[in-house]
Amino acid sequence: MAETARRGAPLPAQDRGSAPGPAPQTPAGLKDRGSAPGPALQSPAGLDGAARLNRALWALPPVAVLALVFLYPLALVVQQSLSPENGGGAFDAYASVFASQSFREALGTTVWLAVGATAGCLVLGFVLALIIAFVPFPGARAVAKFIDVFLSFPSFLVTLALLFVYGTVGMANGAWTGLTGAAEGPFHFLTTPWGVLLAEITYFTPFVMRPLLAAFSQLETAQLEVAAGLGARPARIVRQVILPEALPALAAGGSLVLVMCLNEFGIVLFTGAKDVTTLPMLIYGKAILESDYAAACVVAVVNIAISVGLFGLYRVVSKRAGA
Repeated sequence: MAETARRGAPLPAQDRGSAPGPAPQTPAGLKDRGSAPGPALQSPAGLDGAARLNRALWALPPVAVLALVFLYPLALVVQQSLSPENGGGAFDAYASVFASQSFREALGTTVWLAVGATAGCLVLGFVLALIIAFVPFPGARAVAKFIDVFLSFPSFLVTLALLFVYGTVGMANGAWTGLTGAAEGPFHFLTTPWGVLLAEITYFTPFVMRPLLAAFSQLETAQLEVAAGLGARPARIVRQVILPEALPALAAGGSLVLVMCLNEFGIVLFTGAKDVTTLPMLIYGKAILESDYAAACVVAVVNIAISVGLFGLYRVVSKRAGA
C-alpha cells in the first residue's frame, strides 16, 4: 500500500521539469547560423576620411572662385606696393607714403570722422530705437519696417537728399533768401567735415537701430513693469534695466558702423568737400589723378589692414552678443 501511494503521489516541481523535451539550441548553433558571409562594415575611420574628402571636393569650387575674384587682385595690389615702377627697394614706396603729410592728414581725418560718426550713430540710434520699441505711437511698426528697407539704400542717395535741403541752392538757403532778400543763404556746412559727419550719421544710424530693435524685442516687459511698480523713473529704468540688455547690440552695431565709415567713399565724394581727404579719397587721388599706382596701392594696403582688423573685432563682438 505504501508503495502504491508513492506511485500515485505527484512528482515534485524539480522532477517534473526534468522530463525529456526538445533540446534547446546551443550557443554554438546560434553562432554557426549567424556566421553566414555578408557585406563587411566600413570602419569609422574610413567613413570620416570619405566625409572629409567629400567636403574638400565640394569646397574647391567656391574657394577657387574666391581666389580668382578677390585674393588674386588683392595679391596684385600688395605686389604693386612692393615693386614700384620707378625702381628702388621693396619698401621704398611705404617709406615715402608714411613720411608724406597728405597721408598722415588723411589717416587722421579718416579716424576722427569714423569715430565721430560711430559715436553719433550710437547715441541717435539708441534714442530712436527706444522711442520705436517702448513709446506707443501710430505707425511704429511701419517705421521699423522702413528701417530694414533703408539699409538697402546706397549712401549717395542720402547725400543727394541733404544737398537738396542744405546745399548752396537747396531749400533751406532758398527759404532764407526768399524771406530776407539776401544774396545767398547761411547754410554752407555740407562742404566741410561737419557736413560729411552729418551725412554719415544720417546714413549709418539704422545700422545701429536694427540690432537694438532686435534686442529690445527680446526684453521681458515684466522687468519694466516691476521697476515702474517700485517707483523707478523712466531715466532710471533706461539706465539700469534697458541699457545693460542693449550693450551687446550697441557694441555689435557700433563696430559695424566703424568699419563701414573707415571705407566710405561715396558720401565724401558727393558732398563736394574738397578739403576733406580720407584714405579712400587719397587712394582715388593717387591712382586716378596723379597716376601714382605704387602710392595708391600702399594706402590701399594700409586701409585694408585697418578694415580687416576692425572687422575681426566686429565678428568677436557680434559672436559674444549673439548677433
